[in-house]
Amino acid sequence: MLVVISPAKKLDWAEHKFKTTKPEMQDDAVRLVKTARDLTKSKLKTLMGLSDNLASLTRERFQAFEEAPKAEITRPAMLAFAGDTYQGLDAVSFSSSEVTYAQDHLRILSGLYGLLRPLDAIQPYRLEMGSRLETERGASLYDYWREDLSKALNAQAEFTNSNVLVNCASQEYFGAVVKKALIPSVVTPVFMEDKDSSPKIISFFAKKARGAMARYMVQNQISDLDGLKAFDSGGYVFKPKLSNDSKIVFVRPYPMI
Repeated sequence: MLVVISPAKKLDWAEHKFKTTKPEMQDDAVRLVKTARDLTKSKLKTLMGLSDNLASLTRERFQAFEEAPKAEITRPAMLAFAGDTYQGLDAVSFSSSEVTYAQDHLRILSGLYGLLRPLDAIQPYRLEMGSRLETERGASLYDYWREDLSKALNAQAEFTNSNVLVNCASQEYFGAVVKKALIPSVVTPVFMEDKDSSPKIISFFAKKARGAMARYMVQNQISDLDGLKAFDSGGYVFKPKLSNDSKIVFVRPYPMI
């Protein structure tokens, strides 16, 4: 099985002990940066809905981006992102064997880098997949990445003998993948909180649970749906009556203490 997750807006650039790898789509990232460098602060602010300060920081990062970056200005993707999903993933505590497994079976969708392995060295950036950045391939990043992401996921599925792709990414990011072009079948875990006997998705908890699911898959080397349905981190329980072939639902009592 393969699992994909989304990146995060919040970054963490603390020191690390891991040996990094070069992103497989680094050349595409460079091309996108060259396009973004031509945008003014005002255009970046409008494009991404940023504050003045964030627009300035984003522009500075595009200007400072290096085509062949030195190790000291990069960080492994699995540690660079620091949002809710990455709290659940907790990659810094992976053992060496778990990192090796994750490098083959875990992928991070990225607006700038396309598809990242956990150890891929990235530079600080902000470029959401939903951004309507116009390139030679179209009017948005969906137009830019769509075909390449599907091909890359198919190739990795073949390499790892995976016939299922577990989608733990957000709709914004997985929307950049053409599902009908994928060879592996897609299964999406859904995490809900049972509040007043009515299960609901609460974004903060769901994001963290998606990271925890990716962690569970890596640590247990999950290879089939039965293993996936056994996930119980944080008190979640698989609910077959709410699930179907493409969606597996987990529910837990709310609030969890």
